[in-house]
Amino acid sequence: MVRLLDVDPDLGGLLNDSRREHAERELVVRTHRLPVGPWDVSRLAGATADHVGLLVIDGILSRELVVADHVSAELLGPGDLVRPWQPTSRTGLLPVDAVWTVLSPMTVAVLDRRFAAEMTRYPEITAALFDRLSERSLRLATTQAISQLTRVDRRLKALFWHLAERWGRVSGDGVIVPLALTHRILGQLVGARRPTVSTALSELAEREELTRRPDGSWLLRGDPPDAESLARKPAPSGQASARGQDLMRPARRFEREAQAAEAEPEVVSAIDRLRDALEPGELRELLDRRRGGPEDAA
Repeated sequence: MVRLLDVDPDLGGLLNDSRREHAERELVVRTHRLPVGPWDVSRLAGATADHVGLLVIDGILSRELVVADHVSAELLGPGDLVRPWQPTSRTGLLPVDAVWTVLSPMTVAVLDRRFAAEMTRYPEITAALFDRLSERSLRLATTQAISQLTRVDRRLKALFWHLAERWGRVSGDGVIVPLALTHRILGQLVGARRPTVSTALSELAEREELTRRPDGSWLLRGDPPDAESLARKPAPSGQASARGQDLMRPARRFEREAQAAEAEPEVVSAIDRLRDALEPGELRELLDRRRGGPEDAA
């Protein structure tokens, strides 16, 4: 049993001093320690919907969603709220499975029904938990956008800078990302096969932009990528943005088609006038001479 605000002080960031003092005394939760390896969440199936969830205190957790033979991963860490007993699909129209894996020794706080009742006196903490869920949604959307970048080496570089915002620490050599991520998990994060990830990591290491340290963590060198370097085709100066060009292309195409449709009757009319001006057989003779003679035409 621990005081929640002792192990996660940021949850009380919206409380004033007096209310925080009361919350520190009253909000006491149970914690569980989870070892590294697959996490069998089937034992949590009995949890009811009025349980708030499990709050990650320390450690790293991955959730892999499996659709057919394709896997997408999400990294979770301190401050994240998870509900692993929640089904992946409520309708069952799309077969989706979830696999949970503890990547480093993890401690979770149990926010159960009793905590849910006590939390009603502290809406500031409820708001803080909602902020955490919103931030998690934004991180997921960012990872999805990264997976759409061209070239896997650019995806990996963008991913590690994205991870560095949360887990990175600055050193004399660069930014250290203390996550022992395998090539397989990296592939699931950026939407690429493991062999392709291995090749891209070798290229980044040769350019000294991203290297793996002996302890399994990663070292980022250089500056974070900007929007121009990540763009598929950076727009030349003085031109509209790529999105603006995309929006204008249909209009220009329709305009060209309209111009061609207007010009077509004039071309047909000119051909008709030429046919009327020539005697029978002269048009054929003119075409033969144009092509180099009847023999060549044959």
